[in-house]
Amino acid sequence: MANRTRYLGIRDEPRIYNRDYKDDLQVSVQLNVWTLKPIGTWPKSPDRSWIEAVCCRTLHASCYGLLALILIPCGMYIVLEMKDFYNQLKLASALSFFMMSVMKYCALIVHQADIRKCVEYIEGDWRNVRYTEDRNIMLKNANFGRRLVVICGFFMYGGILFYYVALPLTRAKITDEDGNMTYRRLVYPVPKVIVDTRRSPVNEIFYFIQLLSGFVAHNITVAACGLAALLAMHACGQLQVLISWMNHLVDGREEVNDTVDERLASMIQLHVRILNFISLTEDLLHEISLVEVVGCTMNICFLGYYCMMEWDFKQPVSGLTYLILLVSVTFNIFIFCYIGELLAEQTMKVCESSYMIDWYRLPKKKGLAIILIICMSNATTRLTAGNIIELSISRFGDVIKSSVVYLNMLRTFTI
Repeated sequence: MANRTRYLGIRDEPRIYNRDYKDDLQVSVQLNVWTLKPIGTWPKSPDRSWIEAVCCRTLHASCYGLLALILIPCGMYIVLEMKDFYNQLKLASALSFFMMSVMKYCALIVHQADIRKCVEYIEGDWRNVRYTEDRNIMLKNANFGRRLVVICGFFMYGGILFYYVALPLTRAKITDEDGNMTYRRLVYPVPKVIVDTRRSPVNEIFYFIQLLSGFVAHNITVAACGLAALLAMHACGQLQVLISWMNHLVDGREEVNDTVDERLASMIQLHVRILNFISLTEDLLHEISLVEVVGCTMNICFLGYYCMMEWDFKQPVSGLTYLILLVSVTFNIFIFCYIGELLAEQTMKVCESSYMIDWYRLPKKKGLAIILIICMSNATTRLTAGNIIELSISRFGDVIKSSVVYLNMLRTFTI
């Protein structure tokens, strides 16, 4: 942690090279602000007022309360009133998604200081962009990260629309045994020992609370995925900028009057800064990534099972809902694995570019510095899930294979 703090301002000279850095920064982080602020996890300034601190704490308590209003009553309902195994399994698997959201939310709150440091890194990098080529590289990676967030949000929020709106409204209303009461079944049933949700307006109130709770849970997932995409793609952009600097190390740039020593010093400083940023990103995301890998493996299994069991061409809403949720969960874990793969590939490209430049034309023994860059690139910390599983495309394949194996086991035991 001390090393990261030490190198935080390596390139943060008093001079501002990019006068439009605030607009560029907004392009990079705007979608993350929209997803993290509603749940109170977007980093605040250290000198915020006590009113802002109280509002943030209240928002945290509200989100925890909404998630608890799903987990606790539904957990009681499974134990006390539900007898059918298939319905127990379906409700329990739905609650596992909320449990994942609680763990990811805790991780985001605990690591708010790390999120703030990462945002400071990103802001400093945008502020100190010196060349148009570097700015274009960073904008390209920032826009790609935004597209990942948009696609993730489209499927996740689409899942809310189907699971919490379309599915309940297309189900037939239930009439009680006496025939005196007709009501609509809640998405997450509540045991009668707490309250009788069959009566109006209790039924409508709990439906609205559950809709809000679902939005919080899905928004936490989008926020975590968006944060991972932002940090990983910014690191990839900085590595590409480093490669661009390497290509100009020997001969320099046109209309730029600097020496080999100055270019080499700037390049080393940028590389050290990138390594510290990647290390900080790994510390921030490894817990969230572990929850995603383990949770998504089980959720893909369950959602695939429900798609097969409830698909009906005459009434396709239920099967279509689970299909959309399956696609959203699958794409979510794919994003984590894909950005880990991109970052690893970009790190290897730094090694290749270090060797492919005309290092033999460098004066005296300055080419020995390239060896250090190659060694440090090979030792770069990669993105992992809980420091156990390396995030990569091959790991995504393992997740899918494991889900299919569990799905076959589930079908064997239940059909």
